Amino acid sequence: MSTIMLVDDSATILLSISNILTKAGYAVEKAGNAAEGLAKFKSGMKVDLLITDLNMPGMNGIEFIKEVRTLPNYKFMPILFLTTESQQSKRLEAKAAGASGWLVKPATADELLGTIKLVIR
Repeated sequence: MSTIMLVDDSATILLSISNILTKAGYAVEKAGNAAEGLAKFKSGMKVDLLITDLNMPGMNGIEFIKEVRTLPNYKFMPILFLTTESQQSKRLEAKAAGASGWLVKPATADELLGTIKLVIR
């Protein structure tokens, strides 16, 4: 079973996405902000995919994935942004930081699961 880490400052998003992923057979880890998520990664937790928001208080999603990419176990892990942002400049900035893909909220369960199947190994 693959483990997916969800990082979002919205409790509603964490709950709804977690429910979709759990029903689809994934193990889910959650963090309410980037600092909490980073601490989980630094603890050595095995994660197969990260799904993160872009706009969060404190450390934003781009800063967060740059930090995650510095950790040896997560250099090549797929990372998806799930965000309300849709500007091409933000997408390019995220790709340069190490993001594998981008979904705009609200994404349907089918869109989310289809994208996950494309990036997760």
